[in-house]
Amino acid sequence: MTIVEEIAFRQSLRLSFLVIGLIAAVTYAAAYCYRGPSKAKTLVKSVPLLSFALAGLATFAHPLVIGALFLSAIGDIALSRDGDRPFLVGLIGFALAHVLYIAHFWGLAGGLGGAMAMPVAAGAVILFALSTEKWLAPYTDDMRWPVRVYVLLISLMGLTALDLPGLPLALIGAFAFMASDTILSVQLFRMADTSRWQVPASVVLWSLYAGGQFAILAGAGWSTPLFQFP
Repeated sequence: MTIVEEIAFRQSLRLSFLVIGLIAAVTYAAAYCYRGPSKAKTLVKSVPLLSFALAGLATFAHPLVIGALFLSAIGDIALSRDGDRPFLVGLIGFALAHVLYIAHFWGLAGGLGGAMAMPVAAGAVILFALSTEKWLAPYTDDMRWPVRVYVLLISLMGLTALDLPGLPLALIGAFAFMASDTILSVQLFRMADTSRWQVPASVVLWSLYAGGQFAILAGAGWSTPLFQFP
């Protein structure tokens, strides 16, 4: 196989995995995200982030982004099941994914310069983190400290994403990921299981989450963004 043929092959793999991941993500949003645990739900939910990770792996995406996507896939599988233990496994998986994204964004932006240059946005992120002590922490029982650590991590991810150099898609993706985590926390700790908002919340949550992860990969996963903006 020549170099040109290998490049073409890897690009075709990237496209194929991205399409498979997006189709699976739409399928999950339409038919599974608001339903109870099942083998089919777990299977479909495991596909999108795993496919995004394989797309990155096939075309030499940044290792931190690939790692974050694989960890997110593990978190997806865990959260598709009921119980405290799967929830804790999922929380750890996503927390580690956020750590990798923080490291990646920090390297791209050169620290927290963006947060300092955008004090209003940075202040909003910090205010959001502090506000969880009022509307979230008191309702988390034994999960209070794990949830606090998670809130700290997602807030740091938002702060490090504020000054991604010319990568608006990745910035949007990072805050979409934060928004999905916020909706999930409301669902788990503040919303009744019988609430009529459970189904729409699940659809919006998944759409922000899967779309956000895709946007981070497309915007900051490769040395050249998947989509270029003028």
